[in-house]
Amino acid sequence: MSAGGEPGSAAPARAPAQAISGGYAGYVLALLTLVYVVSFIDRQILAMLIEPIKREFGVSDTAMGLLTGFAFVLFYTLAGIPIARLADRASRKGIITLSLAAWSIMTAASGLVRSFAQLATIRVFVGVGEAGCNPSAHSLISDYFPPQRRATALSVYACGVFIGSAIAFLAGGWLLTRYDWRTAFFVAGLPGLLLAILVGLTVRELPRGHAEGRAGAVAPAPLREVVRFLLARRAFVLIVIGTAIQSLSGYAVINWGPAFLARVYGMSWSEIGAGLGWVIGIGGTFGALAGGRLADYMGRRDARWYMRLPALQCLLAVPFVVGFTILEEPSLALVSFIPFYTLTAMYVGPMFAMVQGLVELRMRATAAAIMLFITNMVGLGLGPLVVGLLNDHVFGAVYGVAGIRYSLLTVGLLGGTSSVFFWAASRRLRDELLT
Repeated sequence: MSAGGEPGSAAPARAPAQAISGGYAGYVLALLTLVYVVSFIDRQILAMLIEPIKREFGVSDTAMGLLTGFAFVLFYTLAGIPIARLADRASRKGIITLSLAAWSIMTAASGLVRSFAQLATIRVFVGVGEAGCNPSAHSLISDYFPPQRRATALSVYACGVFIGSAIAFLAGGWLLTRYDWRTAFFVAGLPGLLLAILVGLTVRELPRGHAEGRAGAVAPAPLREVVRFLLARRAFVLIVIGTAIQSLSGYAVINWGPAFLARVYGMSWSEIGAGLGWVIGIGGTFGALAGGRLADYMGRRDARWYMRLPALQCLLAVPFVVGFTILEEPSLALVSFIPFYTLTAMYVGPMFAMVQGLVELRMRATAAAIMLFITNMVGLGLGPLVVGLLNDHVFGAVYGVAGIRYSLLTVGLLGGTSSVFFWAASRRLRDELLT
């Protein structure tokens, strides 16, 4: 790992570091994590609402797979790269503030639709809004926390996935039991507007390279140069492939998990929300934090552990996804879901940290956006859609409503193959990491 100037660019001029206390850095991290929580509440609330929306509009599982996947992710990913390019030269805090306000308004507006086409259109705009969050936040967090603490910091941020999903499941189940799916969208969307004001007023923008003591004016690299640079980083390519496969499995299971429990086990919405919500919130958060801390600890001795650990963790999760989908007793299925979800959450922080560490300062937001573009198109775009297609055209034709069991098992087993790519990436890290 080199702490010197970046290859292919002039070394940024050193500038006096702004005084940033550990307490304030922790506050910014907590606030950005809360933004990510709201992002996933707005995104995952739809998973709890699949069945009532499907009944009201009379659409197929394939259509719902498109709604939960490509309707959101296509423009989320397409908008992500130009917004990230802006984040590499403009205020990341400002981009996050405006994006949060936009997707919160669109989520609340989802409760006003009168057709499936209108809902799909609204979800497109939710995706465009959320596109400004992650690349900007990753880049900003990397300037608040030095490389030896970055996996831990980004693991904390990644907990937003699990806390937000947990709240979406718990609140979604409760709201469906007492109200309807439209009310769930209103409740999920509106609080984000208050949070946007807080971010805009209290977060400080830092010079790029602040955490490494290399702060200074750094011109963003042209997109073609960034792509060429990333393709030459074999570790980056392998990490993206592994993350895309793992994301396909994870998003498929989490988006169709409530429908699976309702169809196969006949569980009520409040039971499903509680059963999945607590596991996702506690297990996912513990897994993400433990994965980041363990990777930082092991990575100080040998950088290869930053990807060795995710490889082992994703492989260990495979038997538990088999238990979740195959066991006949619902309580045992939910027990199996605990280690499955905890283990698959452990790779996120180290993966984010390595993406930031493999690129130059002027490429960080763009590199994060490119990684998210690929992994979300495959994971969030294809994952729910593949399950819908398998339900409608493969396993549903043989097993009826129970066919969803084998659809989820198929994508769950596929997720285990990500271990091969993470392990291969680990072998390149010591030669390719810049920070």
